[in-house]
Amino acid sequence: MLSLLADYSTSFNALNVFRYLTFRTGGATATALFFVFFFGPRIIAALRLKQGKGQPIRTDGPQSHLAKKGTPTMGGLMILSGVVVSTLLWANPANPYVWIVLFVTLGFGLIGFYDDYLKVTKQSHKGFSGKARLAAEFVIAGLACFAIMKLGTGKLASGLAFPFFKDIVLDLGIFFVVFGAFVIVSAGNSVNLTDGLDGLAIVPVMIAAATFGFIAYLSGNVVFSNYLQIHYTPGTGELAVVCGALIGAGIGFLWFNAPPAQIFMGDTGSLALGGLLGTIAVATKHEIVLAIVGGLFVLEALSVIIQVASFKLTGRRVFRMAPLHHHFEQLGWSEPQVVVRFWIVAVVLALIGLSTLKLR
Repeated sequence: MLSLLADYSTSFNALNVFRYLTFRTGGATATALFFVFFFGPRIIAALRLKQGKGQPIRTDGPQSHLAKKGTPTMGGLMILSGVVVSTLLWANPANPYVWIVLFVTLGFGLIGFYDDYLKVTKQSHKGFSGKARLAAEFVIAGLACFAIMKLGTGKLASGLAFPFFKDIVLDLGIFFVVFGAFVIVSAGNSVNLTDGLDGLAIVPVMIAAATFGFIAYLSGNVVFSNYLQIHYTPGTGELAVVCGALIGAGIGFLWFNAPPAQIFMGDTGSLALGGLLGTIAVATKHEIVLAIVGGLFVLEALSVIIQVASFKLTGRRVFRMAPLHHHFEQLGWSEPQVVVRFWIVAVVLALIGLSTLKLR
């Protein structure tokens, strides 16, 4: 919305600053941060009053988690409200990619909200039906990917680009919609599985958002994309504003989610944020890079898949407990040790992902 002020820069030169993507990205970060800081305590108080007993705690998990009983969930509402308000304020409303990302984010957020609602009201870990939930996610993600494909040009519109190779693009045709939807749904559920300890998920999400904000900025700029020999995707640079909003909202949420957490993100936030990152990766043609940058989320998801498959096939468990962060807790790592070390892993993976921009 504020980007429209640049149209009046001929009368007021100072308004020309609203043309610059970097300025608006910084503005989005600051706005989302302030929004969550200001409204966070009110949202937490309202959720605590409505939920009563808060999020149910697994009795088969680490015993230290039992002390968290009564902590409200659905903290993702804080993050999503900050992201949406900030994005609408600072992003260019004429850019279709912004609306596609918001569509997926809010759609996944609604699914997560319903799942959290069922868990809180029933005081059970069994929320939304798994099959119905995945079906809804694939419908939302599929529609988004179809729109992204239509916005693209040439072979790249339905193509899969490979990191480290500047000229290799695999044209998937209509199957691009299926592949893209798989990436988005996988990203959403992987972040959801990672969200199990205070502050564990939000920092890697912010690290990935910063990485993909940079990637979006470069991919959407014809000069920088040509210099780095990455694929130019017109219009996706505006997604840097969305990433900036996510970083700001994430910092604000971390203030309240830091140990001991005053509120949990819940499926409302984790599913939506993963979907947001997945959609940006599909739009910028960096789906494989997402698997590198978000490698921590991939490991968490794989640990669950391996654990379930091993138990069904052999009756034995590979990990002491899944997802992976609980395995390390069972090995004797304290919660802060797990969280901080996983943050370090996320930073290293983000640096590796960024290296793909130049090593071609």
